[in-house]
Order: sequence, then C-alpha cells, then structure tokens
Amino acid sequence: MTQIFAYIPFTNGQAEDVALEFPAAAQKIDAGATLTAVVTGAGSDLDSVATEMAKIYGQVIKVDNEALAYPNAEVVRKALVNIIPNDAVLLVAHTTFGMDIGPGLSVKMDAAYAADIINFEGIEGTTLKMIRQELGGAVSTHVTADIASGAVITVRPGAFAPVDGDSAGGTITDKSADAGDLASTRKFLEIVEAEAGDVDITKSDVLVSIGRGIEDEENIEVAQELADAMKAVVSCSRPIVDAKWLEKSRQVGTSGQTVKPKVYMAMGISGSFQHMGGVKGNPFIVAVNKNPKAPIFQVADVGIVTDILEFMPELTEAVSSL
Repeated sequence: MTQIFAYIPFTNGQAEDVALEFPAAAQKIDAGATLTAVVTGAGSDLDSVATEMAKIYGQVIKVDNEALAYPNAEVVRKALVNIIPNDAVLLVAHTTFGMDIGPGLSVKMDAAYAADIINFEGIEGTTLKMIRQELGGAVSTHVTADIASGAVITVRPGAFAPVDGDSAGGTITDKSADAGDLASTRKFLEIVEAEAGDVDITKSDVLVSIGRGIEDEENIEVAQELADAMKAVVSCSRPIVDAKWLEKSRQVGTSGQTVKPKVYMAMGISGSFQHMGGVKGNPFIVAVNKNPKAPIFQVADVGIVTDILEFMPELTEAVSSL
C-alpha cells in the first residue's frame, strides 16, 4: 500500500485551497493508499490549521518550531527529510514555494521528482503514471516515474476537484521533536505588502477578466460596460498589465492576485497555468476565445469560440435587458 503525504501550506492560520484538492489527487494515485497531512509552523496558527485538517485527513502530522514560523523552504526541507518515510510519495503545491522546496527535497530523500502534475493515471508495480502540460497547455504529456524509493511531486493548484468532507475525525501527531536541526543560511527580513489599487478584485464575486483578445486599450471600455451590467469588476491577465493598460492590482495569476469569485468570465484569455494558478475556490468559469484549442477551455464550465469584441456587447445588452 502506498504511503502518501500532503504538505499543507497556510497563511495567517488559513490553509490554502490546495489542501482540499490533495485528497482527490491521492485517490488518482492509489485509491487504497493512506493519506497524511503534514503541517509545519509555529504557535496558534499552526494548531488551528492542524485541527482543521483533521476534519479532512485521517492523519495529521504537525511540526511546531519558531524556525518554521515563516515558510522558509530551506528549513522546511530539513524538517520533512526527518519526518517523511523514504519510500513515501509527498505531494506539494506547484507554487513558487513548492518549486523552491521540491527539487532539493527529492535529492535529500533520494526520491523521484515530478513537477506541475495535473492528473494521475495510477500505479503499475512501482511505476507511477502522470500527466502534465507543455507549451502553455497546448500539449498534454504522459510521464512516468519509478517511486520504489519514494517521490516528491508538485501538483498544480486547481487541477483536482476539492473535497467536501469535514468529518474525517483524524488524529493529530506532534513530531516537533523529530524535526532535527533547523538552522538556516537564509534569513527572513520582512513581508512587503503590495500597493492597493483602486478596486480590490479579491473581494468580488463576479470578475470579467480580459487578456490579449481585448486587442487594444480602448476596448477595455467594452469589458467595463459588461462588468457594470453584471455588477462585476474588471480584472486581467499579465499581458494587459505589461502593456500598462491596467494596474497590477487587477492582475490575476501566480505573479498577481489570488481571487475566489463565484463567477469568472475569461474574455480572450488563453488560460496558462500561471494565470489559472491565481483562480481559487472552484468558480463557475465562462471562457470566450477565438482559439478553439486554448487551454482555458479545459477548465471552463462553459466555453464559447468567438471574438470577445463581438460577444461582450451582445452579452451586455442581454444582461441589461433582464
């Protein structure tokens, strides 16, 4: 039976959404596997997250140490090497932190490493079959890894459906004493908060998000009219910010804002993993794009192949007439 561990990231005592997605990923790896959540940190925030994870995971390991109060990948690696069994599979979110911790951890564990996985096709013997995307999502690649000596795998946030269960009644085991020496050559200095923009897209239930398909800065007004009709807020992908058509506070993605709307209107957005990595909470996604092979259609609830500059005015008129 495969032992699977999931490293749970959290901020201010709140686990990130990927914590609810790891169980679905583990089921795809091995439906009969044991799944254990691992939470590292310090103080009351750590305790609250561990308690919350025990509602979802049957087993939770917590490591409490002041050196782990800020998520320093160098320190977390040292702790996990002493906590995770050598033949286990460890799931980590494919974020900037996950990309920092994963490769080095696999080396220290002498384990296989796979990055940015979006799906699993099960295990044959000791061979784990996985799927990842290449070329901005245009191509799906089937990859394999021998996990006889364990594996560290970064999983793309949002690739798996979140679980609804909150009654696992899991047990919490404190392994702080097993973490070992957590001395680090890195030093945490401070957190610099991003400047606030004229709107807070993280608070909106409905986002009209625009990408390259908007074509020209003057056409942003077309998206704004649709947003006004829907009582929504206009957000965007990185190319719009790079062109200086909208401020960075409106950018959705791993290098922008993380949003959790109820409805996400993706207008002329290709849907790269960097962009979709900022869309959390399993919203209803409507995607409109001229390219029928755009990656956004793989995650959209409704996909429409057309020009957004023709579609948005018609939708605005339809919504306004309701």
